[in-house]
Amino acid sequence: MHPRLLKTFLAVARSRNITRAAEAIHLAQSSVSDQIQALETELGAVLFTRAKSGLELTPAGLALKPVAEDLLRLDGEARAAVQAAAGQTSGQVTIGALETIASVRLAPWLAGFQAVHPDITVRMKVAGSGTLLRLLEDGEIDVAFCFDRRDGSKNVSDERFVRRTMAAEPLVLVAAPGQDSAEHDLAALAALSFVATEPGCVYRHMFDTAFAEAGVAAPKLAVEVGSIGAIARLVAAGAGLGLVPRLGVTDALARGDIVEMPWPGGLQTAALAMIWRRRRVQPPALRQLLTAARNTLVPVLPSAKAGSGLESANRPKALFANNS
Repeated sequence: MHPRLLKTFLAVARSRNITRAAEAIHLAQSSVSDQIQALETELGAVLFTRAKSGLELTPAGLALKPVAEDLLRLDGEARAAVQAAAGQTSGQVTIGALETIASVRLAPWLAGFQAVHPDITVRMKVAGSGTLLRLLEDGEIDVAFCFDRRDGSKNVSDERFVRRTMAAEPLVLVAAPGQDSAEHDLAALAALSFVATEPGCVYRHMFDTAFAEAGVAAPKLAVEVGSIGAIARLVAAGAGLGLVPRLGVTDALARGDIVEMPWPGGLQTAALAMIWRRRRVQPPALRQLLTAARNTLVPVLPSAKAGSGLESANRPKALFANNS
């Protein structure tokens, strides 16, 4: 079984659709169909059956799926071992990141990394945390940068992945200028309107957790939106307060579009993590990137409460230094 056929088989198994699989692995639909037929002929079994909801794996396909995943993993490790033994350092790395992390933290760092490693091609995919972990699991990205959840979900403890906490990013309470400058306790804050992301988003999890850990019911939401940028714009327009990672609203705070209010509880932080698949041998290009990221991490200082005069001194540094 050629690895190319197995990769196509897994793409169809994940998407349950020939068209979407073809888009994911950059092949024509006819090529995907031909490869599936070739694999079925080689194995002497039908791997998919059609249903109303899409293609479904047959018992033979279900039996092949975990074996195909193992074979592709071993194929990748074999190639990585040979490249490492040959002293090869070039290659391609695909990074996945949340939009805020990609634009605020990774974009400036990657320029420095690629200047030092011009033989390594870096691609980036921007998606939500759940999608990033699925892409990492499927082998479509090599490393993910996202905020870690603290709810014990299976992805957090999955032993297939290695996780490194890169920073503790403070959450900040923000409002429109002049909207509300008075200090509130948590109960009073919970009576106000907030803008937050939709359920299931890691940012929404942070918002809900901040109040739950203080034993206070989450506030009423004026609006649910899809991004931190949208939250900042709505807060600036007076739609409600926001509780978000500082890195997502740094520019809006600097422009004065929004202001930081004192948070009455203990300092709330979000763990910014770098996650990659555990392998016996890492591809040389990926190893170079992981090493550079670990070695150029700038320690993060805790944020002071708004109004203390220490905000600028204690704001978290850049996630990475610009030298690799």
